[in-house]
Amino acid sequence: MYDPLHDKSPGTNVAYPDSYWASVSGSAPDSDGQLTQDIDTDVVIIGAGYTGLSCALHLAREHNVKAVVVEANKTAWGCSGRNAGFILKSTGRKPWTAMTKSWGEEVMRGIYAEVCQGVETVNSLIAEGIDCEQQDPGYIRVAHKPSMFPGLIKQAKLLQETFSYEVDVLTRNELHQQYMADQNAHGAIRFHDSFGINPLKLAWGYQDLARQAGAKIYTGTPVTELGQENGKQVVVTPQTKISASKVILATNGYTPKNFHSSVANKTLPVLSQIIVTEPLSEQQLQACNFLTSNVVMDTRALKYYYRKLPDNRILFGGRGAITGKSSDDPYYAQRLLVVLKQSFPALQSIQYQYAWSGWICMSLDDIPHINQAEDNPNVFYAMGYCGNGVSFAVQAGKRLADKVIGINLPNLPLYNRQLPKFPLPALRRVGQWGYFHYGKIKDSYF
Repeated sequence: MYDPLHDKSPGTNVAYPDSYWASVSGSAPDSDGQLTQDIDTDVVIIGAGYTGLSCALHLAREHNVKAVVVEANKTAWGCSGRNAGFILKSTGRKPWTAMTKSWGEEVMRGIYAEVCQGVETVNSLIAEGIDCEQQDPGYIRVAHKPSMFPGLIKQAKLLQETFSYEVDVLTRNELHQQYMADQNAHGAIRFHDSFGINPLKLAWGYQDLARQAGAKIYTGTPVTELGQENGKQVVVTPQTKISASKVILATNGYTPKNFHSSVANKTLPVLSQIIVTEPLSEQQLQACNFLTSNVVMDTRALKYYYRKLPDNRILFGGRGAITGKSSDDPYYAQRLLVVLKQSFPALQSIQYQYAWSGWICMSLDDIPHINQAEDNPNVFYAMGYCGNGVSFAVQAGKRLADKVIGINLPNLPLYNRQLPKFPLPALRRVGQWGYFHYGKIKDSYF
């Protein structure tokens, strides 16, 4: 599997992974095909995932700039087309309380407002007619052991007091009776305004809207070199050269090794693994009392997450392999199946029919960064969603469009700080291995 820490190219026109989403979504909508001739444009965007598509759409709609998007493989080939499809009011991994401690309440509230705008933008775009199999609203965060439940209650109270955010507190019995009888869930809190979608169809919908607005989206067009020539930015592909006033890096966890100095050694791509089971029978659903299609995540340091899909399959995810070379080892999918069966003992005979993984993008300080390159004011980037980018990437793309045009963004760490460089970047995977072992011990004993 393509590994961004080792490989300098994700390939060209590589097929979508053998995922559930690719199997049920039908044929991809038309792009503008492979770029075969040199062009000159105002803005070129590298990467046709949520960020790049949102940026192209908002540049066209709000600023009358018809950007060019180039994608090495297919639209949403990376994480945008292979994630779990959770629309959440969250970004990065830094808790609201930690933001307040680091930057003060005003900044924390500003970031919260950005997160809310991201979800609102996703909702408004879906409302334009994107068929992404949107499910009933609700996000359930479960305590994976009894000692975690008081912390969830405290979190619910804090959210209600700070944001007037409606959050339900569910005892173990209430959770099991009203939503699903997860034996690894010892109480939960439930948010009302999150939901599950088909992430690949969502991205395809964004592509259609961006092209309708005038953007050009070239797939099968990898970038081999970035440079400058005669005062312009130059983007080189295997067949062509693109001259542009400004370049946007929208590659996130799929950014190739040493792709650009502004982001080199500043992110850690981490594999998340997903399985999707065969469809559950009515008897199996009843035995698990699986009544909900809300998205679910637990309180572990090494989180598990799941949801019931529209055809009564269970999507179940968690951490994957550390390297791309090990990504296809069936151990990681089997490990998820074991945990799923522990949660729902009535499913001992269930098997998975789909298993795949994808790279999420971790930043050192646990927040995304949307900024200009330090060494080139005509290069911009948005990266580091830390596994919470399905909705916020759309907001990041919108803010990138504003920044490219020269509009001042809110004075927030998301927009006024560069991605920090990892110390000893050659040892990032060693640090990841250590964190995984720490998380395993923490989740089991503390």
